[in-house]
Amino acid sequence: MERIGFIGLGIMGKPMAKNLVKAGYSLVVFDIVPGPVKELEAAGAKSAGNAKEVAAASDVVITMLPNSPDVREVVLGAGGVLEGARSGQVYVDMSSIDPIVAREVEAAVRKKGVVMLDAPVSGGEPKAIEGTLAIMVGGPADAFEKVQPILLKMGASAVLVGEIGSGNVAKLANQIVVALNIAAMSEALVLATKAGVDPEKVYQAIRGGLAGSTVLDAKAPMVLSRNFKPGFRIELHTKDLANALAAAHAVGSPVPLTSQAMEILQALKVDGREKEDHSSIVHFFEKLANVEVKKVS
Repeated sequence: MERIGFIGLGIMGKPMAKNLVKAGYSLVVFDIVPGPVKELEAAGAKSAGNAKEVAAASDVVITMLPNSPDVREVVLGAGGVLEGARSGQVYVDMSSIDPIVAREVEAAVRKKGVVMLDAPVSGGEPKAIEGTLAIMVGGPADAFEKVQPILLKMGASAVLVGEIGSGNVAKLANQIVVALNIAAMSEALVLATKAGVDPEKVYQAIRGGLAGSTVLDAKAPMVLSRNFKPGFRIELHTKDLANALAAAHAVGSPVPLTSQAMEILQALKVDGREKEDHSSIVHFFEKLANVEVKKVS
């Protein structure tokens, strides 16, 4: 069984790494924050002093990091993955980053004989804990087949979308749909509240029809119970939409609704809500209508 290195033990990375330990994999981990590393050690993983040491001790290296600059630094920087890597290794970046950066990093690691996949995920913290994430993968088919069993210990599905960078294009498409779904749900529930209709009953009435969605079922209950504890923070969705806008503009694909969603997220940042769950989008619409969406009783 492959030795796996895992770098980045944040909200998503920590439960993903724990699921690999539970599955019986030999895991070596690293994060700049000591707390999650100690948790993984207690679960049975080994720790390393930096990304270079992780790569040197692994057959497959996985990163789960906040954004493009972090991936560049952890992989290509001093004490990074590339310094400890060797020919024949597979590197899987599960971060959500700019597809262009994924291709840049792949070109750099390929020179050392390392095969890279970009494999961002969807599902947030709950599905990371459950091991039921949706994983979107870009890269060579043979490398994907090699690591697919590993990915399926963290996700319910792992789909090879295309060449390197394709995974992140799929993730950006996902994030556009999610943001616009939450915005539409928020606008609708604010309308119901302003019209004097119980928003919870409206949610129950529409969830079984064409308006029903995974997003609706995940986020409407949070809004109704006024629970904005982050499963996926506003600031991270803002990062994803920034990457979506950049990627769309680079290929000449206008994204007017994404631009609107981005401005809503910017307004929420101004209100100090960037650390809240993206269900907090409802606050933007509540502020416009001067109402609060919540359970009637």
